[in-house]
Parts: sequence; C-alpha cells; structure tokens
Amino acid sequence: MKTFPVGGVHPSDNKQWSNAKAIEVLELPDVVNIPLGQHIGAPATAKVAKGDKVLTGQLIAEATGFMSANIHSPISGTVTAVDMQPNGQGLRQMMITIKREGDEWMPEIDRSKDIKRECELDSQAIISKIKDAGIVGMGGATFPTHVKLSIPNGCKAEYLIINGVECEPYLTSDHRNMLERGEELLIGVEILKKALNVEHAVVGVENNKPDAIENLNKIIASGKFDIKVEPLKVQYPQGGEKQLIAAVTGREVPPPPGLPIHVGAVVCNASTALAVYEAVQKNKPLIERVVTITGKDLQSPRNLLTRMGTPISKLIEMAGGLPEGDVKVVNGGPMMGRAMVNLDSAVTKGCSGVTVYAGVDAHRVSPSPCIKCAKCVAACPMSLEPYLISKLAKKQMWERLEQENIVDCIECGCCQFTCPAGLPLLDYVRYGKQTVMGIIRSRAAAAAKK
Repeated sequence: MKTFPVGGVHPSDNKQWSNAKAIEVLELPDVVNIPLGQHIGAPATAKVAKGDKVLTGQLIAEATGFMSANIHSPISGTVTAVDMQPNGQGLRQMMITIKREGDEWMPEIDRSKDIKRECELDSQAIISKIKDAGIVGMGGATFPTHVKLSIPNGCKAEYLIINGVECEPYLTSDHRNMLERGEELLIGVEILKKALNVEHAVVGVENNKPDAIENLNKIIASGKFDIKVEPLKVQYPQGGEKQLIAAVTGREVPPPPGLPIHVGAVVCNASTALAVYEAVQKNKPLIERVVTITGKDLQSPRNLLTRMGTPISKLIEMAGGLPEGDVKVVNGGPMMGRAMVNLDSAVTKGCSGVTVYAGVDAHRVSPSPCIKCAKCVAACPMSLEPYLISKLAKKQMWERLEQENIVDCIECGCCQFTCPAGLPLLDYVRYGKQTVMGIIRSRAAAAAKK
C-alpha cells in the first residue's frame, strides 16, 4: 500500500460518528457574515454597500490581484453592513453582512439535478470560469484554484492528483461527496484534466474508505472516465500536498520556493473537483459546501450542505447543541484545526468540519520539560526538528529560525501529537513560521523598491 517515505503518525480516525451520515441540507440562516478573506492571498474588494439588494450567487466581492478569489452572495436579501467583525479566533476581519429575504438566485445558474457530462470549453475558458466562480482549495489550504491551474512558463503538468485522502481525524465531508456525488466529482476531474492538458489523473483515497473507493471505481468502469483510483495506506498526513505527490508518483517536491508543478504535479481536493463541475457545467459559484459537525459527545453528528457565512452555532444546534460541562470547539479536525472563541463566526470556503470536545478531552495535557526523546523529529514528514524550532520561536530567534527552514513546516501537528511531554510545539512553530514569512515578505518588498 503506497504512502509517503518520511515521518507521519497514525491517530485514531474517529470517523465512525459521521461517516455513515448522508449529506443533509442545512436550513438557510436569517443573516450571514461573509469574510472578504476566505483564501490565501489578498482579500477580495467589496463591490456592494449597505442597503444594496443582492441575489443568491451574485458577485459581492472581487478578487484583488492575481493571488485572490471572487466572493459571491450565498443568499438573497439586503446588505446591512460592510465592516470589521470578529472571526472564529476573535480577530477582526472585513465582512459583508446580508439579511436574508427569500432565496432568489441569479438566473444563469442551473439549479436542476440533471448531470451535464460533456464540456465543450477549451482550457482557458475553463480556467476563466473557475476564476469567476471564486473556487479555492476546499481541503483547508484555500489556494485559489485558477492560480494553481495557470502553469508557469518552463513548467509542464504531467499528473493531476485529486486529494480524496481526508486524513484529518473526525472529518468526513470529502468521503460523503465521493459516495453521494461521485459522478459529478469525476466529471470535475475530467474538466480539470482538460484545463491542464494532462493525460494522467489519479484520485488518492486512504484505505479506510473502501466504500468510496468501490463507488468511484464502479462509476469509472461504467462511464467514459480515464481516471485511476489509488488506495493509500492510512497514515497521517497522507493528504498533505507534498506527501500525496510522493505517495502517488514517487517524486519529491523541492524545498521552497519549490512547487508541485516543478515535479509535474497539480493537486486538487476532491470537493474542489465537485465545485469545478458545478462552476463550469452549471454556472454555479462557490457559495456552499459540505461541513462535518462531529464529536463523540454530540447528540447527532452530521454532514451538512451549508451556505457560506452561516454561523457555526447553527451547525452545532443541528447536531443537538453543545454538551454539558467543559467544551472546546475546533474549526477543522484535532490535528490542524484551530480552537474557536466565537461560535457566531461564519462557515467559509475552507471550513470542511467542526469538531466538538467535552470533559477531559476539552483540556490540554499539562506540559512537562522536554526529555530529548526526538519522537517529534521522527514523526515530522518534512524532516524538521520541531523541538528545536519551537524553542527558537519561543526565544524569538528569527534569523536562526529561517536558517532551520521553518517555512517548510506544513503545520500538520504530528510533532505535538507525538510529544510525551505534552509540549505545545505546533503553537510555537506556527508563531515562528508566521513571523519569519512576514520578515521574508518585507525583505522582498524592500528589495523590489530599490
């Protein structure tokens, strides 16, 4: 069974509470708050103002520059504010607030259930429609998809790899999309192949999802799909972009500024492929996504098709509300997710799940001194030394951190998961990486001015 060659861990997947729950449509919220920064790169620029009327699917914020993404209204109604509001971590972001009035859609969006299989568009037209629809990576990275499909001069795409791994514990939204909307998803893969002009397309799926593997293979066998499904070993972080490329192709992406395209690979998430189908074949922008709301102490974990901007509290309410006692709510899964302080914050394009912990699980282990066991080094899939770079971050030794290649970190959390001393390694590494990347950007901007 294929996997990546260095590091990794095997946490309990804890998917049993939601992996058999069919996708349900969450009722529309009365009010949505839509952040203008739901992607890597520059936040979008608002194209509406207080008092404006909008339709579902209407462009309300336009991409600012190449590395950015359009944002569309997830509901119809009246814009009540365009101002700074707190996100899930309590940080203030520019958002558009819309009060819902009915559910009137833009007329060009095809809302029928009919599957449209043939795509007559050429590569550039496909990429243009994906850009217009505001599609980003829906596995959590939120990299604008049109940028990923725009191959730099001197590079050539050989492999399209679809990430159906969903290695993050608890989360099952990609799994359900592969089961319930497999044909549309595979049409999206064929459209991405056409956009990239590649022959080889592989859907990587961890072997703990045999029903998804079987379903995709059945659809491929009965249709006109030239796509391979590759079962992969259950090993976290199998869904990391560089790890997935290594597992599927045996090629190693070079360190930054090295990119997947430098080894001939382009990686897209499974749910992103489905969104591509809807954008290209149905003229539907990215205004909703499947979100897993889960946790062993929740009354009713679910997979909910949710409009962007919906408060996280609405999903928790649908799952039976928060458990009694001590509770922690994480946007994402336990390995890479971030604890939330504001449950009225919005579902965004990169929100694949919400995990709820209660009781003793809601508390961190009390840290003790590092015993120099090097388990974090063995677990790191990027061959870093987490015990060292976390200490350097704590001491704010930024130049040394850059020399230790902290920007290579993919923030997978393997180091913190495996640490017997319970040290908050990932917290310090994230702090250090964010600071060093800011220094690098400032240095580049200063050099550009000379």
